[in-house]
Amino acid sequence: MTGKADELADLLVGEESEREPTAGRFSKGQFASPNPDDWREFAAEFIATMIFVFIGAGSIVVTGTMIGDGITPASLVAIALAHGMTITVLVAATSHISGGHINPAVTFATWLAGRMDTAKGVMYVVAQLAGAIAGAYLIAAVIPDAAEGNLGAHGLGIGVSTGSGLLAEIALTFILVFVIFAVAIDPRGPQYLAPIAIGLAVFVDHLLGVTITGASMNPARSFGPALVAWDWGNHWIYWIGPGVGAAVAALGYRFVFLRDFEAVFEEAGVEEAGVEEAGVEEAGTE
Repeated sequence: MTGKADELADLLVGEESEREPTAGRFSKGQFASPNPDDWREFAAEFIATMIFVFIGAGSIVVTGTMIGDGITPASLVAIALAHGMTITVLVAATSHISGGHINPAVTFATWLAGRMDTAKGVMYVVAQLAGAIAGAYLIAAVIPDAAEGNLGAHGLGIGVSTGSGLLAEIALTFILVFVIFAVAIDPRGPQYLAPIAIGLAVFVDHLLGVTITGASMNPARSFGPALVAWDWGNHWIYWIGPGVGAAVAALGYRFVFLRDFEAVFEEAGVEEAGVEEAGVEEAGTE
């Protein structure tokens, strides 16, 4: 057991020592004390969320309202691609700065798993919501008034009940956050593939969820257009659903797939500390 513990601990410590810790690593304790660089992280979250809402919600306005065909198979794929590819690009662009959350549900999951300080988590969410509002206003500024509609605000599909919509948002967000934990937070995951895997998760979620709830998975993405267009229909679903889905995914992944790894790492740390203490005692007796 000791050999395995040392091997896994060396792997994790080795990865962390190769580069300076950033929010993208989601390592424990890294947010314990605020510093001036935090504002760069908040700025990255603001800019990324603004771009995501501008492209994502804008794609709904353009393919639905401006073209005039409503949701067709072609427009469904276009909307899914717009959201998925934009997330891929933005996560790749900001993961080394802020971790590339771009989503209050992801920030909540990260905090719930013990990877983020509360104060910084709150500031991340504030930056994301502000970015979403800015993105929605940007859509309103560039799209003709007659075509703006509800600026891509989310709403339930025809015949979809609130219960079904809530369950859909929980399931869709669970899928997204589970993938994030597997590829970006778990030290054993293929982190170099994280932007692609996360973008694909957003893409496939939209293929299923657009006609049910709009496939939010992201309270900020729902909040910005809803505020600017003042369209609050069933808006609570887009906070409760992603929150519950993110919580189940975060806690489930941590306690099912990370517990043994964390226990082994902690054991190695205790053993290493014991060796260091023994060395100090021997030095004191000389």
